[in-house]
Amino acid sequence: MRGWALAFVAVAMLAAGAVQAAPALVASSPANDATVARTAELTLGFSETVEVKASGVDLVMTGMPGMAGAHRMRVPLKIAATADRKGLVLTAKAPLPAGNYTLGWYTAGADGKRVAGSVGFAVK
Repeated sequence: MRGWALAFVAVAMLAAGAVQAAPALVASSPANDATVARTAELTLGFSETVEVKASGVDLVMTGMPGMAGAHRMRVPLKIAATADRKGLVLTAKAPLPAGNYTLGWYTAGADGKRVAGSVGFAVK
């Protein structure tokens, strides 16, 4: 009987740990290091539900064709949740012009744990 009790406690602890896992980035569009056609919509997909109110992004154009030297221009984005709340939909006012971009992001899951990262891509 004691073996069953220990097994139950172990399963309960594993389940509690899974519920409290911080979200991890599992997909992005554009993907990291990808080159894509002009788009006004970017997406980030996570392993767990995320809180839009605890999320933020910073899209920076880091290079532009035909322009020598460092070029940095911030691009404002509107943030919304995907239907399943496991992702963020990021929308620019107009399609992104050709260039290189870095998308920095942060978010938090239901447990409040904050995670952050970045995705780099190019628009042709």
